[in-house]
Amino acid sequence: MRVAVIDIGTNSTRLLVAERDDDASGPPLRELERRGRVTGLGRGVDTSGLLSSEAIEAVCAAIGDYLELAAPYEPDTTVALATSAVRDASNGGAFLAELRERFAFGARVIGGEEEARLTYLGATAARSPSVQTLVCDIGGGSTELVIGTGSELLFHESLQIGVVRHSERYLRSDPPTPTELEALADAVGAELTAARHRHAGPDPAAAMAVAGTPTSLAAIELDLDPYDAAAVEGHVLPLEGLQHQLARLAAMPLAQRRQLRGLQADRAPTIVCGVVILIAMMRAFGLERVSVSEHDILWGAALEAEA
Repeated sequence: MRVAVIDIGTNSTRLLVAERDDDASGPPLRELERRGRVTGLGRGVDTSGLLSSEAIEAVCAAIGDYLELAAPYEPDTTVALATSAVRDASNGGAFLAELRERFAFGARVIGGEEEARLTYLGATAARSPSVQTLVCDIGGGSTELVIGTGSELLFHESLQIGVVRHSERYLRSDPPTPTELEALADAVGAELTAARHRHAGPDPAAAMAVAGTPTSLAAIELDLDPYDAAAVEGHVLPLEGLQHQLARLAAMPLAQRRQLRGLQADRAPTIVCGVVILIAMMRAFGLERVSVSEHDILWGAALEAEA
């Protein structure tokens, strides 16, 4: 069965075309096409409550390109998911109606709970954890936390913490000032610590991080140009190394970050906030290292798709 999944996120719009083989002894999905584009749908939503017309056009342009890319593979089904920005925006319904009008398919808005569950399903599909593991997805508008062992979910939270949302709230200088960074770290640290207290069990024994922040940090650390998904998959980011990366990235003006080897230029405006959130998550849950995974909600949605 071939599946096309489009993820309409707060910061980026992404495509996965994959072949699903439920009887295979290896990974349950074989990727045929994978693309991502920073479209900034959630830019300004935190203050205005609206998706901007420019961001909507950027997303629609990406979706149009993705449908053309997917068509030759003749997918049995196409799934489109919208997350935090569309959930939060007052014109989210109008945006979904426009997608139906333009592309004759419906995108589905998913809640934080489902987003967390699908993220865990995707992240653990090829590497099922034998110990209690935290899966973290730092998005543009929200951060999903899921703790589980194997296929069993023990705890999940969707927090209103995101790299677009919190960059706009706290990081207004270029480069950000120490005061701004401290205020950001205090805010996200408080929310993540509160989430840790709501998890009744012990600290997780391991952690996996998905999405653009950890994959970008792995690519920077590995000095990748061009990006190599196989090298990034499973790469371990230690807390001490992340602290060094934060100091380096936060000291750079945006123009310099855009030129940094391993970092996609369009992620340069939000990467500092992403590192702050990732470090705060690790501190809150007592983690010294986190493993990076390329497999995320796209994989989870593909595995659950029905023809």
